[in-house]
Amino acid sequence: MAAEPVNVNEFRELARRALPKMYYDFYSGGAEDQYTLKENEEAFGKIIILPRILRDVSGIDLSTTVLGYNISMPVMIAPTGMHKLANPAGEIATAKAASACKTIMVLSSASTCTLEEVAACCNAVRFFQLYDGGSGLEALARGTLDPSFCWEDIRWLKSITNLPILIKGVLTHEDAIKALEVGVAGIIVSNHGARQLDYSPATISVLEEVVHAVGGKVPVFLDGGVRRGTDIFKAVALGAQAVLVGRPVLYGLAAKGEYGVRQVLEMLMDELELTMALSGCSSVKEITRSHVRTKHEQLLSML
Repeated sequence: MAAEPVNVNEFRELARRALPKMYYDFYSGGAEDQYTLKENEEAFGKIIILPRILRDVSGIDLSTTVLGYNISMPVMIAPTGMHKLANPAGEIATAKAASACKTIMVLSSASTCTLEEVAACCNAVRFFQLYDGGSGLEALARGTLDPSFCWEDIRWLKSITNLPILIKGVLTHEDAIKALEVGVAGIIVSNHGARQLDYSPATISVLEEVVHAVGGKVPVFLDGGVRRGTDIFKAVALGAQAVLVGRPVLYGLAAKGEYGVRQVLEMLMDELELTMALSGCSSVKEITRSHVRTKHEQLLSML
């Protein structure tokens, strides 16, 4: 590996060298056999990109909106816990990097910095996993360890806040429809970093199913396995408003602190820009379903 990482994947090795084995294993590992962990990344490789030629791509616009907020690219930082295991500055460094790159960080309920510390460290849109009425949060992404938590609790959450509620962990058509019924403002297609139920599907493999179920009523986001600009392009083509990245950010934080996180985000931005240019797309809005072909579609085309 080169002295300086040239892509996001190379930050993983830098993090492995920098961290105690226990910390690295905590960040990098998945559930049980780690089937889903591997599939999250490998499933992107089963989708090909169909470029369009002779398009004017002299100016590329990567910007998009999330719940009405403008961000520089369709990439946000996923909620991941325990950032101080990677770097003493913890989530504060991550939040500053997100702000510098003009995107959104979702703060985890397992943050090693307080919500108030992170909120005060930079001027940025603030998303969080749990509701806190006095923290000026612009969005709510609900996570819970309560085994009795159910759809009716989403309705209760809506009754106590005016904040938009995003639900994370949707992987099926049925749950997407149920999420609409209880009034969520957005859906995150996620298997929680493949750290919960092994042999659940790779998120990119079910993204389109959820998008179709939603029918444009609320935005759909995706996390899990995003490592390249081409991955972002594929997710957007299949209907994601934006993607969230988790482990690569932690690896960047472990390797180089705030600067490492910025490098990770900037690499993804540069790769996405190149992918868009080579695919004939001058803006994120121009990335359409016709730009990708899934493995199933590739097989059908040979019949």
